[in-house]
Amino acid sequence: MADFVCGLDAAVAVVGGKWKPLILWALAEEPRRTGELRRELPDVSEKMLTQHLRELERDGVVHREVHREVPPKVVYSLTPAGAALELALRPLGDWGDDNMEAISAARAPLRPAES
Repeated sequence: MADFVCGLDAAVAVVGGKWKPLILWALAEEPRRTGELRRELPDVSEKMLTQHLRELERDGVVHREVHREVPPKVVYSLTPAGAALELALRPLGDWGDDNMEAISAARAPLRPAES
């Protein structure tokens, strides 16, 4: 069992990384199959998506339901803890929306001075 310094430490351990918050965001809309998540997040590799889904399931924020049919159907959804976590992330997303242009400008490569 991990020892956390505080609640924020525990939360960041669950949502750390580029893709986990985006997976939670996508699943907040509706339960989705792996292929649907891949289409929703086209830049994520299949390996990374699978790894993050397993970690989110392990941490109790994502539920994986296997439907016994051919071909096998797996649907991912948020658990109550996952829904609460997604709600907690919304203000962070709002902050990002409000500051996206400034962040992009600050990260833009410096242009050489014009002569």
